[in-house]
Amino acid sequence: MVDIKLLVIQICVILVASYSVGWLLSRFRQPQVVGEMVAGVLLGPSLLGWLAPGFFAALFPATSLGPLSVLSQIGLLLFMFMVGLELDTKILRKLGHIAVVISHTSIIVPFALGALLALFLFPRIADESLPFTGFVLFMGAAMSVTAFPVLARILGERNLLGTKLGTLTIACAAVDDVTAWCLLAVIIAIVKSELNRLPLWQMLPGVLVYLALMLFVIRPILQELIARQRDALKNDKLIVVLLVSMLASSWATEWLGIHTLFGAFFAGVIMPKENGFTADVRKRLQLPVVVLLIPLFFAFTGLRTSIGLISGSEMVLYCVLVFLVAVAGKFGGSMIAARVMGTPWREAASIGILMNTRGLIELVILNIGLDIGILTRPLFSIMVLMAVGTTLMTTPILSLIYPENEESKAKHETMSLNEPHALIP
Repeated sequence: MVDIKLLVIQICVILVASYSVGWLLSRFRQPQVVGEMVAGVLLGPSLLGWLAPGFFAALFPATSLGPLSVLSQIGLLLFMFMVGLELDTKILRKLGHIAVVISHTSIIVPFALGALLALFLFPRIADESLPFTGFVLFMGAAMSVTAFPVLARILGERNLLGTKLGTLTIACAAVDDVTAWCLLAVIIAIVKSELNRLPLWQMLPGVLVYLALMLFVIRPILQELIARQRDALKNDKLIVVLLVSMLASSWATEWLGIHTLFGAFFAGVIMPKENGFTADVRKRLQLPVVVLLIPLFFAFTGLRTSIGLISGSEMVLYCVLVFLVAVAGKFGGSMIAARVMGTPWREAASIGILMNTRGLIELVILNIGLDIGILTRPLFSIMVLMAVGTTLMTTPILSLIYPENEESKAKHETMSLNEPHALIP
């Protein structure tokens, strides 16, 4: 039985805390989403449960977390759908080779370092019942992601969107997003096949059929429906069709043994981008998803995170190692790749720190890892701290590397993604 009164109080507390911490951190030029991430951890056992255990137990009893979990999962499905809608494959095909090289390097290097770290951590912090291969692959993938939405917001708030630096970084993050999610989908399938004793070759035919249906059946049908509507922007029935398609795609990927979120993301990617229809859909979803549901996800993640589990010198050492490997792989890999491709050191370092932003996407992946049993609670807490820390450090370090006077110069060097070679310096 759902306690509606308690659920309403929980949502009110979460929203007030999220936007209060977000407002406070905005004084330090941090984006709102960073405040929401921090607020989520503060509302959990790491702070509120430690300072006021009685109040925490009354506000978030274990039996009441089911509704919060459901709401946060709905929010995630819609959010990943929106992320997919943001990606225009036509633009990606026009990108210069520099963006592809930087983005793929920013995946390969942290993936390799994360896998090496997993070899060290597995006998020390992982559950012995976990599949070794799945653990190593998942840790590598978890180190490789970039938070495309957070990165875009940081660039927007610093008026760098449309500049040479902003355009190149957005392009790298977009390619990174697609590659990392495809890679993670394969890894999740491998992990689930090991955990469920289901051979991977039995899952692959279903996945191939799903991809074929989405690309060659669903996408053309949606294109035809949108093309037939003279005023698609005002047609609520089309939006219902898109949402039902997204939910059906999510159900299919979960049934196939991957994850619901991959279905939502891929449904957004294959949606037709003509007539400004998807842009209108994003605007309509923005308010309920970003303002209401995503803060609930951050809070739910915070309730599953306990910094108290990171106790003792060994656990602190593991936490420091995870953070150093994460920064060295993503920041170092992106910066060096950008420099090798001819980008000046200042811009290369700026790309590196921006690509090191993990934010919400990292938390999504970590929750998947915890749900499927590949992460233990202590390691989950360590990885959450890494995600929050790497996101928090982006803005202040970017201000040091790329100060205000450089930003004003950059505004006069704008570029267009519509130019095939615009990303080549």
